[in-house]
Amino acid sequence: MPDANRYLLLVNPSAGGGRAGELLPKVETAMDAANLDHRTVLTTGIEQGCEQARSAAANGEIPVVMSGDGLIGQVGGTLAEGDVPMGVIPGGRGNDFARVVGIPTEPADAVAVLAGGVTREIDVGVINGRRFLCIASCGFDSDANRIANEAPSRLGNLVYAYGALRALAAWRPARFDLELDGGEQRTYVGYSVGACNSKAYGGGMYAAPDAELDDGLFDVVLCEDMPKWRFLTQMLPKVFKGKHVEMPQVHVMRTRRVRIASDRTFVVYADGDPIAETPATLEILPGALTVLCPS
Repeated sequence: MPDANRYLLLVNPSAGGGRAGELLPKVETAMDAANLDHRTVLTTGIEQGCEQARSAAANGEIPVVMSGDGLIGQVGGTLAEGDVPMGVIPGGRGNDFARVVGIPTEPADAVAVLAGGVTREIDVGVINGRRFLCIASCGFDSDANRIANEAPSRLGNLVYAYGALRALAAWRPARFDLELDGGEQRTYVGYSVGACNSKAYGGGMYAAPDAELDDGLFDVVLCEDMPKWRFLTQMLPKVFKGKHVEMPQVHVMRTRRVRIASDRTFVVYADGDPIAETPATLEILPGALTVLCPS
């Protein structure tokens, strides 16, 4: 088991357009004030970050990830099915994982969670053998994510709206073939399909408002075809409050496993990063990861 007072602070300095790097001195000061013995490592990539977390856990340290959801998700996947918890300091643009579990964005408040929070066991998603924590989606979301990831950092959280608008202009409907638990099969023509372990993605869009991180199930959310003007003026505004699921074109299915195929190949994005391609099979690892959360 790890030493509850030894931490590896794993920082992606470029996360959030450099936000994580700017906040690092405040975080280190807060950890010193809380008497949290720590060392800091700046990441050079996801693979190196995961290896650092793996080594820290083996040496009895608690990895704390200060980054966006991409690195948080991959480090969480690395630590899953182990006996070492993960801490999180929000450092990205969207910070959806932290939003859902209630970790504050203010550095001192986030450090207070490390010092006085509780542990919570959450589920981990697996797609074609790779792990993620929040939402894996494809279709329209594939195009929007790619555009957002390529957008100038000066746009901040607006990159998600920018990505959606740019993707919508060129979008044409796709056919999605789903296979759920028990061999149940469904086919839809529409915009996107997401396997949601968590409620939110894209900087506060509540794609699956009823999803829970610890229920052992995906909320599979699918948006059928509709005119682009309706998607823009009705669907997108509603998703920020999770009200889109009340629309007749939106379907929610709960399952432990789902296979997604499509009439053309889509990159599947999870936790904001490309992780697989369709066809893809997604499964849940129930309670596989322990996270330090607010009490």
